[in-house]
Amino acid sequence: MATKTREPEAATLPLNEILAGDCIEVMNSLPAGSVDLIFADPPYNLQLRGDLHRPDNSLVGAVNDHWDQFSSFAVYDKFTREWLAAARRLLKPNGAIWVIGSYHNIFRVGAALQDQGFWILNDVVWRKSNPMPNFKGKRLTNAHETLIWASKEEASKYTFNYEALKALNEGVQMRSDWVLPICTGHERIKDEAGDKAHPTQKPESLLHRVIVATTNPGDVVLDPFFGTGTTGAVAKMLGRDFIGIEREEAYRKVAAERMTRVRRYDATALEVTGSKRAEPRVPFGQVVERGMLRPGEELFSIGNRHKAKVRADGTLIGNDVKGSIHQVGAALEGAPSCNGWTYWHFKREGKMIPIDILRQQIRAEMEDGRPH
Repeated sequence: MATKTREPEAATLPLNEILAGDCIEVMNSLPAGSVDLIFADPPYNLQLRGDLHRPDNSLVGAVNDHWDQFSSFAVYDKFTREWLAAARRLLKPNGAIWVIGSYHNIFRVGAALQDQGFWILNDVVWRKSNPMPNFKGKRLTNAHETLIWASKEEASKYTFNYEALKALNEGVQMRSDWVLPICTGHERIKDEAGDKAHPTQKPESLLHRVIVATTNPGDVVLDPFFGTGTTGAVAKMLGRDFIGIEREEAYRKVAAERMTRVRRYDATALEVTGSKRAEPRVPFGQVVERGMLRPGEELFSIGNRHKAKVRADGTLIGNDVKGSIHQVGAALEGAPSCNGWTYWHFKREGKMIPIDILRQQIRAEMEDGRPH
């Protein structure tokens, strides 16, 4: 189905549509508390003074559009406060916002976020692996942009798919500096004249990481500065609903055409690694109570370096060390801590099996018993 572009109607939530008009007016026309995540790429207020040329005197396609021009910092700050207030009104109690900017505006936006009552969770440095060089040689090459991630309130229970991001990063905690290329090549959308359709089009890889990290399938993602629609395209592919707001007709046209080419991934492909903290807690004692392991049965570390016996109360004893599966494992290894669920194994038919298999079996049964 083609993506629609239209004027917004009051008290409706126009999912998967691109709305025409001023972002503040449009956001204020939408129902309060209806959006899970906002990704905002506002004007940077670059304050350019004249044209920028390469060493060969060719003109650089810098951002000199009218929508990025403000007469003063005071005018820009007023605009920032107003669109942030409208955005905050739209967020659900546990909603969150991402705002991206450069050194020209991100510090002013960060202060405005805090003044509005948002709670900053992280700032992320997007390190561009292929930045535009500094042609004049009078400053450092500007090789990064900054994203601010903030929840609506300090107490908001915002979405963060920690394990999914860890999986994206080959099993290592995701850091707050992201090395990703700028939008080039086939991903860069061109207009009818063959020029860039939008000067600051963001790469899909950046939005993929943001949306996987901080939303779930079926969530509503709003972008008040929709441009050529990267937020909507990635949201659609990942099974989220989007709402785009864009004042410029040329950008709306490009974005609408782009959306017709986007296909949602298969439902099974949208599943991500869940947070372990969200899984129901299973004490090791339940494994013993249910006879999945018996008192007196031996458990072994990887490589049979250490062993311990299961006790009736769900504790272990090994080398005169008594305690939980975690405490005994840490003591035997001389380590400050130990995840006993992955450290200890039991033997069945000559094979070493991690005791975590038993925990997962209990969790599966708990899930099956829950009302759906």
